[in-house]
Amino acid sequence: MTTMTLNVPDISCGHCKTSIEGAIGGLPGVEKVEVHIEPRTVDITWDDATLTLGTIVGAIEDQGYSVDGH
Repeated sequence: MTTMTLNVPDISCGHCKTSIEGAIGGLPGVEKVEVHIEPRTVDITWDDATLTLGTIVGAIEDQGYSVDGH
């Protein structure tokens, strides 16, 4: 398992939280996802044998949000 905190500067409201949690939570291999409106971060734990960071970042970007450093 891998745990990481991603900075997502576009998070600003409850809808953002719901959208990102829904997109990531549905990916196979995700163990836990928690979106924080402040400080605009996403904590995620996933099985790195099943899922890549690139796929997670892509799922966030597909919802219209940018991820710092990616």
